[in-house]
Amino acid sequence: MKIAVIGAGIIGVTTAYELAKDGHEVTVFERRSAAAEETSFANAGIVAPGYVTPWASPGMPAKVIGRLFSRHAAVKLSLPLSARELSWMWRWYKSCRLETYLANRAHLQKLAFYSRERLHALTTDRQLEYERSDGYMVLLRSEKDSQGVQPGLQVLREAEVQFKEIDPAQARKVEPALNPDTPFFGAIHLPEDEVGNCRQFALLLKNESQNIGVKFVFNTVVTDISSTGGVSIGISNEKTARQFDATVVCAGLDSAPLLKSLRLNIPIVGVHGYSVSATIREALDAPRSAVMDERYKVAISRMGNRVRVAGGAEIGGHIKIKNAGALETLYKVLQDWFPGAAHLSNGVQEWKGSRPMLPDGPPILGKSGLDGVWLNLGHGSSGWALSCGSARVLADQILGKSPEIDDAGFSVDRLRN
Repeated sequence: MKIAVIGAGIIGVTTAYELAKDGHEVTVFERRSAAAEETSFANAGIVAPGYVTPWASPGMPAKVIGRLFSRHAAVKLSLPLSARELSWMWRWYKSCRLETYLANRAHLQKLAFYSRERLHALTTDRQLEYERSDGYMVLLRSEKDSQGVQPGLQVLREAEVQFKEIDPAQARKVEPALNPDTPFFGAIHLPEDEVGNCRQFALLLKNESQNIGVKFVFNTVVTDISSTGGVSIGISNEKTARQFDATVVCAGLDSAPLLKSLRLNIPIVGVHGYSVSATIREALDAPRSAVMDERYKVAISRMGNRVRVAGGAEIGGHIKIKNAGALETLYKVLQDWFPGAAHLSNGVQEWKGSRPMLPDGPPILGKSGLDGVWLNLGHGSSGWALSCGSARVLADQILGKSPEIDDAGFSVDRLRN
């Protein structure tokens, strides 16, 4: 088939590659000048399937409210809040019911583990190098933090994830550069998890996709989609729509207005995250792989010759206006754990990205309900961890083939009003 993919983030690139491998003629449309320029640009890079769980979970609303006005709160509300965001928050609150959470967690984790398998297969098959390193450690500042993660550890046990609860001395053997002056209670070490540069992977896979025939059209804004008699893609400044047999919408937040013209109201909003990337000053003072500060929900990752600190969840506000408090938290956590690891006086990249998040957690994978229009969107903060699996599931669906995992739970139907 002749298929248009809308969006060239990590989701769009992986989707295009899998479709082309299946023999389809694929064209990718992207409004930016290169692949992975937005949400995929500077994320934490962590691939930890056992930790991919819905944000909508029992007790989460109380936690968010209780910490909302804390100086270093992991979740922040910024004004203005749109009517769409307020409606999303209400739907998110309703999705925090235990039975809904348990079902969505199961769906997400089966996709996350499958996605890691696909990532490893792609990496081996195409010999891709993207600043990858093994291991992930969750740092627990206090006994209270340790008690707070116990329900999550039971989830890991049920998923048969390899991990160890370790004391500070053992944690320092895993990450020798941890600040000796920062006391902490212990850590959770997950040796099979990993970290890698999402954008670098996307750019490499984009090149591999081009080698097998995918056409990328950059600096191009898709204005509308029509599914009457095939699929028509309207392009800004082009009088005639382009014709395809099918299209896959992978445009993140931009998917919502495109689909609204097709009378599909997708409850997706941007939950903003932040990162700081800086060149390593002294390799011995930098992390070997990735750590997560459980209290502040901030990750510190090794990206080749750089350190990246990422975290925060900001609802509302504007993508172009950075919250000084959110950035301050990132610098604080870096200083607490790896002081002196990075050059912070110059060449620092401060980034704010908008994660396209659905209220209940799992992404939408599959048919839109309209002929020829397929959806692969709403991965939230787990796009990198879910991308390769999502792409393969969708490609199998388009082939009319049963995916290797059960795709129940990812349909758009669950979100219809």
